Amino acid sequence: MPHRLLSRAAMLAALALSPAAFAADKPTIVLVHGAFADASSWNGVVDILQKDGYTVVAAANPLRSVASDASYIGDVLAGIKTPVVLVGHSYGGAVITQAAEGHDNVKSLVYVAAFSPEVGESSAGLSSKFPGSTLGPALAPPVPLSGGDKDLYVQQDKFPAQFAGDVPLKAAKVMAAEQRPITAGALNEAEAAAAWKHIPSWHIYGTKDKNIPPESMKFMAERAKSKKTVVVDGASHVVMISHPKQVAQLIEAAAKGE
Repeated sequence: MPHRLLSRAAMLAALALSPAAFAADKPTIVLVHGAFADASSWNGVVDILQKDGYTVVAAANPLRSVASDASYIGDVLAGIKTPVVLVGHSYGGAVITQAAEGHDNVKSLVYVAAFSPEVGESSAGLSSKFPGSTLGPALAPPVPLSGGDKDLYVQQDKFPAQFAGDVPLKAAKVMAAEQRPITAGALNEAEAAAAWKHIPSWHIYGTKDKNIPPESMKFMAERAKSKKTVVVDGASHVVMISHPKQVAQLIEAAAKGE
């Protein structure tokens, strides 16, 4: 069953008014989804983490711009009164890299098939740094927005193979229909902060990722001096859906500082 998405006000109110809900000896896990996805992409990971006693917040990433998305996630972090493990998937990695700045409760960063940009880098630039991404040809014609930017979607018939090659086809088709767009501006926006420089990070990605070249993610993990990097043989871009146990295990390792 999909996890219900809360408005920012409702989410912050719930976090502020329910401190007893937090496990006293465990950090809160904040999950930030990426482009062409939503918070339900974390369902399998959430189930495992909750069973293991963790409080989990699967935030609704607006996918409008790195600056505004990071500000939104920063507001979520400010409402949490426990240590936090901040987790990002894909473009969500760029968001958490900036959002963690100035929030001392963020103790660990986890990058799940994600970007971890340096200041001045963009998600689009990192995608093309090494060969292997086939996302460009799989995109649908951009949708012009009244503010001057453009929304990007993956063509539905190409979505399963491009985005979720190791997910059952029926489920991948549902994901294709439910995908949330990202603006072209967000993917090309320069990063303003790089929290991985002073917050320890953990990384996981698959060898069959067609959105972000595995070589690019290896480069970023090594640059960030990743505490632990897990490479899942044959996993697609949505490794958290196809291999939730391995992703949850890495998040729990980050929660314990292992």
